[in-house]
Amino acid sequence: MTEDIKLKLHIVLVEPEIPANTGNISRTCSVIGVPLHLVHPLGFDISEKQVRRAGLDYWDELELHEYRSFDEVKAAYPDGHFFYCTTKAKNTYSDVDYGKFDNGEVFLVFGKETKGLPESLLAENYSSCIRIPMKENKRSLNLSNSVAIIAYEVLRQTGFENLEREGELHGTNSN
Repeated sequence: MTEDIKLKLHIVLVEPEIPANTGNISRTCSVIGVPLHLVHPLGFDISEKQVRRAGLDYWDELELHEYRSFDEVKAAYPDGHFFYCTTKAKNTYSDVDYGKFDNGEVFLVFGKETKGLPESLLAENYSSCIRIPMKENKRSLNLSNSVAIIAYEVLRQTGFENLEREGELHGTNSN
């Protein structure tokens, strides 16, 4: 692990459909300090009124970007390293050495809950497709769980840069 890694992680959701998943993912992004990129159309409303009603008290701390298409994301970050998260990949998320992208930007791209990413996008970028190992012929993991698993692997490989690594007990005398 390189000590001076300055990798910038991004999470991209292409046409997410379920507001609770996006809410959980936005909280994960807020807690780990990574931007969330949402590609429209969304299956729900993220207006200020709806966010407030949902009790997303961390929403104002979230670095949020919205796009009309995935092509807009790619155009905004032409030097980004994109990884397409899908059950259809040959490589697992832990096969990638994310540390080799130091001083770069890594994008984890996830598709909609019901269909995943478009097959044409996967075919064009197959060598950059990654998956979470699962039992054969089973439904895939929940989207928000998948985002957390893969994002934390990137962070683990890069030394949890800029994240608090130690906790402290309060009200007890512990060593």
